[in-house]
Order: sequence, then structure tokens, then C-alpha cells
Amino acid sequence: MKKQTILILVVGLLVLGWLVLRRPSHQPAGSLRPAPDFSLTDLSGHNFRLSDYRGKVVVLDFWATWCDPCKQEIPHFIEMQSKYAPQGLQVLGISMDDDESPVRQFQQQYKMNYPVAVGSPNLADQYGGILGLPITFVIDRHGRITARHVGATDGSVIESEIQKLLAQPAS
Repeated sequence: MKKQTILILVVGLLVLGWLVLRRPSHQPAGSLRPAPDFSLTDLSGHNFRLSDYRGKVVVLDFWATWCDPCKQEIPHFIEMQSKYAPQGLQVLGISMDDDESPVRQFQQQYKMNYPVAVGSPNLADQYGGILGLPITFVIDRHGRITARHVGATDGSVIESEIQKLLAQPAS
């Protein structure tokens, strides 16, 4: 009986892995949809809503402290926030960790210069489910998702998308 249960679990995990890997890692810009609004409290105790950033280009990064590809991407987001904030960029980090404590330590260690909050399964569901990390959404000034990146993405790809959106008028 135990071997049968283990076999079922292994097959289930393989199918889940196949589903995640066969999903496109990048959503083309032709299919714009509104980014679901949400309200969270960041690690500094400030409440924010995604809609508070209308008029800005937003990079919404779902990540976790235990995720190695996430750790590789975050320095790029820190750099982009510093470089493009004056032009209207806002990076938002949504940790999918179960506990705030390691997130707070990680934020301090990496000197993250953008709001970081702990997300929930409900928030993840609003964005189509977060089956693997990192997942990064690029959102235009009108609150529409222009790109979705599943897995580690070269920082230059996201930076190029940001530059194009920042070049568009804010109105």
C-alpha cells in the first residue's frame, strides 16, 4: 500500500512539473489584461494597493527566500528600482514564504529598496496561480499586464520591457 501511495505522489508531481514547464514563460504584449488589484501591508508597516501605482510602470515579483533563482533576480530589481524610479518605475516584491521573519532578514541582507510584502494563496490565485517561483509581471502605467515571466529571467529582458513602457506617455 505504501509503495502504491508513493508511486501516485511521484506521478502527480511529474505531471505537475510537466504542466509548469509546458506553460509559456513569457506572455506576449498582445494580450493585455488588467492586473488584479490587491491591498497588502509591507514589511515596514505601510499599507499599499497595486492601484496606488497607476501612472507608474510596475514590476510585480512573486518570490521566496528559499528560491535560488529568486535570489539571482532580486539584485537586478534593486538596480532597476534605483535606475528607473525617477522615470516612473516601481518594483513590488511579494514573498510567498509562510513566515515574515526570514523575509525581513532577507530584505535587510539584500538591502531591497522597494516595498516587500508577504503574499497569500488567494493573491497568487488572482494572478493565475503561482506554481513555481519566481514569477514576474510587468504592468504598464494603465494597470495592464504586458508581460509574465515564469522562472528566472535575464534582467536585460525585463529591463528592455520596462524601458519601452517608460518611454510611453503617462496619460
